[in-house]
Amino acid sequence: MRVFITGMGGELGTAVAQLVEDDPSVEAVAGADLFPPRRRLDRAEFHRIDPRNRQRMSAVIRAFAPTALLHLGVYEPYSRSSPRAAVARTAAGTAVALEAALAGGRLDRVVVRSGIEVYGRQRGAPLHPDEEVPPAPTSAFGHTMLHVEQVSGEAGRRVGAAVAVLRFAPIVGPHVPSPLGRLLRLPAVPFSPLADPVFSVVHQHDVAATFVAAMHQRFHGPLNVVGPGAVTASQAARLGGRAPVPVAGSGWRVARALARLAGAPVPDHVHELLVRGRTADGSRVTGMLGIRLLHHTPEVVRQLYAWEPIDYLRSTAA
Repeated sequence: MRVFITGMGGELGTAVAQLVEDDPSVEAVAGADLFPPRRRLDRAEFHRIDPRNRQRMSAVIRAFAPTALLHLGVYEPYSRSSPRAAVARTAAGTAVALEAALAGGRLDRVVVRSGIEVYGRQRGAPLHPDEEVPPAPTSAFGHTMLHVEQVSGEAGRRVGAAVAVLRFAPIVGPHVPSPLGRLLRLPAVPFSPLADPVFSVVHQHDVAATFVAAMHQRFHGPLNVVGPGAVTASQAARLGGRAPVPVAGSGWRVARALARLAGAPVPDHVHELLVRGRTADGSRVTGMLGIRLLHHTPEVVRQLYAWEPIDYLRSTAA
């Protein structure tokens, strides 16, 4: 296999690249991202490119001629990009990566990062959706990921490539620039006293292992990837010795403004998680890919508070 990885420079992309490098069945690995890799890569070829630079991104991918595309270049609002830049980078990077990879004529598998945000949380929606539930996003990030799924699926159909769509729970792990992780590490954590709904997360190591397994299995279709178990926002705060602060109604506007001032902006999909919950049925992963997620949601939250202090977001890439 010749494997190209978008989003290689982030913590997730670097972890995936390291696993791919260690795979003897992989002939060559290359990737691109806005940011350089977080750790040393031994044989991967990295290109520092803003996904909005369509011409350069296309030239690099076409020259590499991948047989497998691992698309992690899905930018979460207030992760490392502003909401507007996150949408633009994701849309441009998805379109050009798929087009250029197809142009090589050798592509036979694609693995795409998506999220359980695509199911939405409208009134009456299933609380624990499985892969048979039609996507109906109710947040900007959910709409962005659904667009990625649709574009990838259409590209795969054009050439008969397998397209694995991995719908991850919110991703939390060491050094992952997660807006949810930043919020939970504030001294005071807002929660909804009217419901205090549960949410699940997934650890970065489980994310990387799932990407590589889906690549090897040449899996096709959507698959939920959700850490076992769940917590509420108030439970998460107590696990970390933080003060859970009840917020209701218009008080959320104030709470989000204060969080922004503290360096932890709250995008709409994180606000939705806090007031309506976010989990899904991830029971198919083991049967379909032959792997087991090793990190339970409460364990991941505990690890979040055990990590070294982080720098809160003071500015976002334009």
